[in-house]
Amino acid sequence: MNPTAEFDIIVYGASGFTGRLVAEYLAKQYGVGGKLRWAMAGRSPDKLAAVRDDIGALLNLDLADTPLVTADADDPASLKAMVARTKAVLTTVGPYQLYGSALVAACAQAGTDYLDLCGEPAWMRQMIDAHHATAQKTGARIVFSCGFDSIPFELGVWFLQDAAKTQLGGPVPRVKGRVRGMKGGFSGGTAASLKATMAAAARDPSIVALLKNPFSLVPGFEGPAQPSGNRPMLDEDLGVWVAPFVMAAINTRNVHRSNALLGQAYGADFVYDEMMMTGPGEQGEQIAKMIAASDGGLGGEGGPKPGEGPSKEERETGFYDVLFVGVAADGRQIRASVKGDKDPGYGSTSKMISESAVCLVTEATDVPGGIWTPGAAMQGKLVKRLEENAGLKFAVE
Repeated sequence: MNPTAEFDIIVYGASGFTGRLVAEYLAKQYGVGGKLRWAMAGRSPDKLAAVRDDIGALLNLDLADTPLVTADADDPASLKAMVARTKAVLTTVGPYQLYGSALVAACAQAGTDYLDLCGEPAWMRQMIDAHHATAQKTGARIVFSCGFDSIPFELGVWFLQDAAKTQLGGPVPRVKGRVRGMKGGFSGGTAASLKATMAAAARDPSIVALLKNPFSLVPGFEGPAQPSGNRPMLDEDLGVWVAPFVMAAINTRNVHRSNALLGQAYGADFVYDEMMMTGPGEQGEQIAKMIAASDGGLGGEGGPKPGEGPSKEERETGFYDVLFVGVAADGRQIRASVKGDKDPGYGSTSKMISESAVCLVTEATDVPGGIWTPGAAMQGKLVKRLEENAGLKFAVE
């Protein structure tokens, strides 16, 4: 982290749909010209100014003094100039495999913190291989996946394991993540990232191997066999049918990286999977099979496009509820949940990445450089901020 920086946080991509929501949240929660020094960045100064004025009118705030920074993913010099001015860059400009590599490199070299919403495990592994050692030397904290993928899941597992230490005397070797309820879509950026990943895999067979490996974000480590989660099944512990969950392919990888970053705190034999609960009996079975036969709506042409998103009402009425079931070696169980009060893809995601950035630069200043997961880096500090400010609720059940 750059201690003498002009800004605490620069929101890169602030004129895009999700970037605008982040800027709106920071303006509402932290104002302008206060203790938190933040700026808006993007390719077009005119678009940034228009978004700044729109947000000001919406919130009835004078945002005229909000600094605007011009930077372009295709112009490495502009990225270097931007990262030199701030402690952290919060970027919503994806797919990151198309637009993020130069920015990660610039932050790692400069010792500037970086946060994104990435759900692209093959690219993340490439960045780990290329920049983790540099970031360790410069002190840059590179934090991927600070939105719905994967904070409720990766931090949810951390929260469950922390509670297991108290209730069961230690961490549990088996955790099930079960999406109990959810309303609201995934973002256009998530859909675009999936399509970009599939295109990259078609060009490079080595990417297919990374995508299949549950430990792809933990270089040099191969843990025990993990459940595939790709077919409907009856969950005996819960007495309900479960179906494949479209975000499991990224969330499970982040959970295993978190375990590794914490020194295998959950055990080197840790097993984790994620699925959606569809209900008991024949009806639950039918729904599970229907979900398994679809692609979750992300791969089709009718899904959202980058820059598009739901209405304010749709964001406000969305929610999610994720249950975690921890099973000890002796069969004892512990259960915890993470709930969010806005739609997962936009309303909640924009608040989660904002609070992650604020937490990283104001509270988690002792975290060393390297490529991190949010939960492993910020742990209980981030849980507290998300509960106090971002509408999340972590609870032992």
